[in-house]
Amino acid sequence: MRNESTVVSGPTIAFVCVQNAGRSQMATAFAERERERRGADHIEIVSGGTDPADAVHEEVVAAMDELGIDLSDRTPREITPEDLQECEYVITMGCSAEGVCPATWSGENRDWDLTDPHGKDEKTVREIRDEIEARVEALFDEV
Repeated sequence: MRNESTVVSGPTIAFVCVQNAGRSQMATAFAERERERRGADHIEIVSGGTDPADAVHEEVVAAMDELGIDLSDRTPREITPEDLQECEYVITMGCSAEGVCPATWSGENRDWDLTDPHGKDEKTVREIRDEIEARVEALFDEV
């Protein structure tokens, strides 16, 4: 992720969930939007899952599309210890509770205890989405 030839002047935030197909994808999209809105190009964003799915969950794509955010072209990926090694903030969403987060890191870990949206009804997915959006905005206020 980072090496001596890479100059990063701001923090790195990682969003991690089990499948990288719901919560962490929404959080990453909201963080990218906040970074753009605030002109915070110095903030690096990493996303992944401990057991990635094949695709972002359809109900998540639909809920984010309602806000004009397209996740249909995103592909879940595995998070690696190297991805997390120098992150200032590692935001886990469900994976630490299940004991599957494999990595150690140098920064602060926050577990956002959020329901997995996979297979949930539209109303529940929207509630999860809105909670993630609010938490990402608060995180950016702090960072």
